[in-house]
Amino acid sequence: MSTGTLIPDRRTVLVALAITAATIAILLAMGRTPICECGYVSLWHGQINDAGNSQHITDWYTPSHIIHGMIFYAFGWWLFVKRGWGGAGAVRWGFPLAVLLEAAWEVLENTPMVIDRFRAVTANFGYSGDSVLNSFADIGWMSFGFWLALRLPVRVTVALALIGELVAGDVVRDNLTLNVIMLLYPVEAIAQWQAAGGVA
Repeated sequence: MSTGTLIPDRRTVLVALAITAATIAILLAMGRTPICECGYVSLWHGQINDAGNSQHITDWYTPSHIIHGMIFYAFGWWLFVKRGWGGAGAVRWGFPLAVLLEAAWEVLENTPMVIDRFRAVTANFGYSGDSVLNSFADIGWMSFGFWLALRLPVRVTVALALIGELVAGDVVRDNLTLNVIMLLYPVEAIAQWQAAGGVA
């Protein structure tokens, strides 16, 4: 195993799967719907302000979760490789750490406080939380982003992240960067721009 990359082993993959299973159980206990209340599962849902948003397998926020994986890989690399935290063998824990961070966000994102915040200040004025299927898929897409960052050169990973942000920003006037800005420090000019595009 290379000490310069965050390659998981069998044990840490099993830990990541256990974290995912626990997250699904927590979300179900929170009362989140297993699938879209529409009664069907769609591979792609392209509307961000209707009842199907964040209910299916992929949507315009899927690139954000892929980018989460890239960011979490960079954080894990900084922590375990650059800083040497935990010793040389700790690099294999980068992936379960990424899954834990994504899982924590999926739980937090589906609390009433954050749902209300999304509805109040972001382009997702109709947001009602994720289905459990969507949260499970988001963890999967984050894992895909982590895998891309593991396998690809840094410049290619960064380029893919920028393309994802630019495409989503152009089509639906929302992306990871805008979501973070609007959640933490809403900017009226951004809200007006999103509203002019018919998404807010």
